[in-house]
Amino acid sequence: RYVEIKHGRICQLAFLGQVVTRGGLHLPGDIDYSGDSFDSFPNGIAAIIGPDSIPTAGLVQIIAFIGWLECAFMRDVSGTGNEHIGDFRNGYI
Repeated sequence: RYVEIKHGRICQLAFLGQVVTRGGLHLPGDIDYSGDSFDSFPNGIAAIIGPDSIPTAGLVQIIAFIGWLECAFMRDVSGTGNEHIGDFRNGYI
């Protein structure tokens, strides 16, 4: 049950990110040391597949970071103040 709630929250964040970037809002600054800015990459699936996509090493870093968050913080740890199913604060907030 808590996995369904967690995945629903991830989908909501993905949708919000899609709406914001398609609306033209991007993070300021550069995404890497070679000077590529955040708005130099396309929106949506074109950011993953295509001629101007994010490099493979960047995608691996993103996936590794999400996996680390999933294993380290987004767990249902009983006895740490969880008030309801899907409460993943685990004493951090």
